[in-house]
Amino acid sequence: MNLDYLQLAIDEAYKYQLLTYPNPAVGAVVVKEGRVLAIEAHQKAGTSHAEVLALLATFEVLSGKCVAIDKFDAAAVHHFLVTEAGDGFFKDCTIYVTLEPCSHRGKTPSCANLIAQLGLKKVVIGALDPIRSHSGGVQMLRSAGIEVEMLNSKAAKDLIEPFIIWQKRAFVVFKLAQTLNGQIGGGYISSQESLTHVHKIRAVTSKLLIGGNTVRVDRPTLDCRFSEGRAPDIYIYSRSGDFDKSIPLFSVPDRSVAIGEDLEFLQKPGLVLVEGGEGMLNALEERVDWMLHFVAPLLKSGEVSYNGRSGLEFLHIAKNSTDLVLWSRIIG
Repeated sequence: MNLDYLQLAIDEAYKYQLLTYPNPAVGAVVVKEGRVLAIEAHQKAGTSHAEVLALLATFEVLSGKCVAIDKFDAAAVHHFLVTEAGDGFFKDCTIYVTLEPCSHRGKTPSCANLIAQLGLKKVVIGALDPIRSHSGGVQMLRSAGIEVEMLNSKAAKDLIEPFIIWQKRAFVVFKLAQTLNGQIGGGYISSQESLTHVHKIRAVTSKLLIGGNTVRVDRPTLDCRFSEGRAPDIYIYSRSGDFDKSIPLFSVPDRSVAIGEDLEFLQKPGLVLVEGGEGMLNALEERVDWMLHFVAPLLKSGEVSYNGRSGLEFLHIAKNSTDLVLWSRIIG
């Protein structure tokens, strides 16, 4: 049962995978006497962590009150819960968290400290925090008399792999949109929900990397108009710098566009999204960490598809309104 509850938290966290950059994706589930009271995930860096959102949602369920507070204002939610949820309000609750609750105070207060003050019955943790300065949550909880169980879940560790990598160098994710039979050409394939999801990822990336042939053929804009986010800086991977400057991506304001074959920027910490065709995939095969597939429920004729050489390990499979959303790791 512990793994079932943890999986709910992992599934929720994947909805925001990469969108929390530079923070890790984290999910949390609160359970009382076998009843799931809240399923939440961290959504954006600088805002409330998964545990905070889950505990606030739990308070609303158990109290029957709708709290008039900005749930993403972490400090405000911490103060509210500590002030209003006294007298053992959470004493019979167990929280399942994909990552060890943070012990330090950064842009948001310590989640471990909040849980300790609220006096939950038990905390079940999927994976320890890999950043030493952030760890210590387990010790803080146990010192407060709260039972802590460590699951050392592979799925929970996989969830934070992007976070671990982008501390040292760029985490590189290759985005693919295709039909069920592998076709990629002929205009938009993905649903509006999937398109918006990609635009949200673009908005938080350090850089968007795209092949020169894709730019010449598709003449893309590569902005974030569906999410109203900032347009990402672009690096066009190409031997030739000869491009038609009327291609829309060159006229998007407040962005830089570079052209070349020097990928040294991938050695710097960051998040890099790659969009392109088969040639780009094969050229970057050894540099891509994960792939993100959006598979539309379409059978389409055509000749444009991906024929990469890589083997993949599926990490997470979900479905939005219509499309399958597949996260996978390249394994050679």
